[in-house]
Amino acid sequence: MLIEDLYNIYKQYPSVQTDTRQLKPGDIFFALKGDSFNGNTFARQAIEAGAVYAVIDEAGYEIAGKTILVDNVLTTLQQLARHHREQFTIPFIAITGSNGKTTTKELVHVVLSSTYKTYTTEGNLNNHIGIPLTILKIKNDAAIAVIEMGANHQKEIAGYCGYTQPTHGIITNCGKAHLEGFGSVEGVRKGKGELYDYLHTHNGTAFVMWDYDYLQEMSKEIPTIIKYGTTAADIEGVALDSEPFLEVNITKGSLAGRIKTRLVGDYNLPNVLLAVAIGKYFNVPDNKIKEAIENYTPSNSRSQLIETGSNKIILDAYNANPSSMKLAIENFAKLHAGSKVLILGAMAELGEESLDEHKAIVEEINHHHWKQVVLVGGDFLKFEHPFLTFENSVQATAWYKQQKYTDSHILIKGSRSMKMEKILEP
Repeated sequence: MLIEDLYNIYKQYPSVQTDTRQLKPGDIFFALKGDSFNGNTFARQAIEAGAVYAVIDEAGYEIAGKTILVDNVLTTLQQLARHHREQFTIPFIAITGSNGKTTTKELVHVVLSSTYKTYTTEGNLNNHIGIPLTILKIKNDAAIAVIEMGANHQKEIAGYCGYTQPTHGIITNCGKAHLEGFGSVEGVRKGKGELYDYLHTHNGTAFVMWDYDYLQEMSKEIPTIIKYGTTAADIEGVALDSEPFLEVNITKGSLAGRIKTRLVGDYNLPNVLLAVAIGKYFNVPDNKIKEAIENYTPSNSRSQLIETGSNKIILDAYNANPSSMKLAIENFAKLHAGSKVLILGAMAELGEESLDEHKAIVEEINHHHWKQVVLVGGDFLKFEHPFLTFENSVQATAWYKQQKYTDSHILIKGSRSMKMEKILEP
């Protein structure tokens, strides 16, 4: 079946699902394959649950009049997303980077949504499946789309750009993340830089954090650049305070003035400045920019401040890499609090550098004074240090529940695979 023909079916039934557990009557089911499952085997179940069609790539699972047989279901999903994208002439803003992608995406979304009908990536659906699904949820009333792109190896961002076709883009930063796939920080820059490459060849616009010399260099071929940062930028601002929440003063390019965010940590300053820069670029009124940022509350274990009794807990357990871990520790160390407890989970996908990067985090910890330090799992268990260790978050949870902390500040952070948020579960 031609993509154009499948698109005509999609226009009649514009709801796509890849998981039978979330399927609704009237959906089109795409039978994706994974390392441990074959979606084709769920085609009949999807039809019985109300799917109008199941898109499959194995003839043995055909159901007369109810299945659409294609060469490859994933490729077809991505091609359908591209065809849908090509029906729009609105701005498509792509966001990638090592740290802060999701928070940045959420801030940009709330600012633009104050004035325009804006569609964006839901949660963390920022991969080769999530991005096409996000695109296919964009309706005809869209004025702007904001697409988050995650990546852990070369050519991944380039592939996403092929069907997202961004008109505008942001690389938040390039740090020590996914080194196992990228190989080095230079590899990270090359991989993330594929977004800049696309913008360069397609006359796009980049919003660039001008404080970062490497982003200046990486973006120099892009025809239109909007600069944000602390100096020499179109939008400038400084962090005034970060206890408990970051307060930012916009000093140039916008009349938003002092913005009192609900974000923890001055490492969120670039994310706020970008949201202001994008708001101004798309003519969002200053008062709406300020109000949108101030009303945004992070969720899903990203820099959340949780108060329980007399304790203040920073839960930043959605992900971790050497760059974000170091920033979180430095920020936590600056807080004016007498009793500070660090509970850190191991970092994933660091390849050959993993052990050295975990040792470097321990060295950073040693630069400051803490009431207690707990290190959980992974390479934290593979070398000697003076801190309390547990093999996993289950063990750490049992220990934490026995401590009965009061009047304490507690930072909980770790890679997604460590599930550090479980420590706070009842």
